[in-house]
Amino acid sequence: MAAPRKYPDELRERATRLAVEARKDPAGRAGAIKRIADQLDVHPEALRGWVKRAETDEGIVPGTTSADAARIAELEREVKELRRANAMADSTGQRNESCEMA
Repeated sequence: MAAPRKYPDELRERATRLAVEARKDPAGRAGAIKRIADQLDVHPEALRGWVKRAETDEGIVPGTTSADAARIAELEREVKELRRANAMADSTGQRNESCEMA
């Protein structure tokens, strides 16, 4: 279970939007996260993580997007469940040989 969120969604979205916009301007890029975090009373490292995720999701920086990460996690859970089901079928001798994974 995930930990409770310290910051409301509205504040997180506003802070992220302000920081992403500030980082687009080369003159205001340096120190933008710290400055905005201080103004909104948010921990700078929390804001840095939100900005990194937002910039990745927008394609500004390379990386795995939130949607891709969620899909990967979903597929990993599915594979785990299928492997568990196959192991159970193997132990009871009921596994269909034509359904084996490569």
